Amino acid sequence: MKPWMLVTVAALGATAAAAKQPAPLFASEAPIHVAIQGTMASLASNRAETPRPATMTVDGVAYPIALTPRGITRKTKDICDFPPLRVELTRPAPAGALFDHQHHLKLVTFCKRDPHFQQKVLLEYSAYRLYNLITPLSFRARLANIDYLDDNGRPYISRVGYFLEDFSDVAKRNGMAQAHMPSTIAVSQIDPEAGARVAVFEYMISNYDWAMRAGPAGTECCHNTRLALTRPGAPVSPVPYDFDYSGLVDAPYAVEPEGIPISSVRQRLYRGYCVHLAQARPIAAQISARRAEFLGSFASVPGLEPKEQAKAADYLKGFFADVDSGKIFRNCLN
Repeated sequence: MKPWMLVTVAALGATAAAAKQPAPLFASEAPIHVAIQGTMASLASNRAETPRPATMTVDGVAYPIALTPRGITRKTKDICDFPPLRVELTRPAPAGALFDHQHHLKLVTFCKRDPHFQQKVLLEYSAYRLYNLITPLSFRARLANIDYLDDNGRPYISRVGYFLEDFSDVAKRNGMAQAHMPSTIAVSQIDPEAGARVAVFEYMISNYDWAMRAGPAGTECCHNTRLALTRPGAPVSPVPYDFDYSGLVDAPYAVEPEGIPISSVRQRLYRGYCVHLAQARPIAAQISARRAEFLGSFASVPGLEPKEQAKAADYLKGFFADVDSGKIFRNCLN
């Protein structure tokens, strides 16, 4: 086994035999109602990554949990009024309960108290659903209407959010295991089809806040991307997440990154690798052939206003126009 491939053969054997269906929490797209009671004011004012005890109640089942602020940009007070959270179940869920087999989950929260900002949350949620349409090797998300309560049970705020599937479960569903790798890997270590798939999708939603072969120094690879593999020594398959900086979502804090020649995050520029173009072209064509399915997906997102549905669909039409004209691949990375 190569030194950069920190995964055991036993773990891979376990994933190969795992069930392909998602866990109960992610087996449906119907929104759930959640009440979370804890130190909400403290979470809003103190973003230190320190777990805070809380209780989460869903379908009459109370789950003891710990809440920890997480993230980078959205954890910053001048960006978001409330941080994204990491939810840890501190005791196993009852057998058969909705959160059975769940241990650690990311919760995407409301960021801004402004009620209209919920549309941004729903647009990012819709991006996960778009990638679900492309491949099962993708994070599933479960929409939730959340009542946040303070320690005494008084209402703090009610907002839409969503839980994100743990990556270990994403890998298991696909007969794979998570690969823990250094902050930088070579393009040759990336599965060409999986790499091309990510690049085409990120172009579709016009997202630049990602990297499939590098992460911040001292961290594992990669930025807003997790890596899975089928066996030791096999190429890794990138799986993207965090789409709030995309042109599709068009969050007020999303600005064009330095070094990329665009004037807005709504402007598309292909950031995939030239060596993967042989795989990227048919992937784009296959998605284009299903354009009605992709364009219609926004209408099925609960709570997404008709105006936002239409705006999102119109934005995706630009992607399909670029595929038809070939514009999508006029740029690539060497």
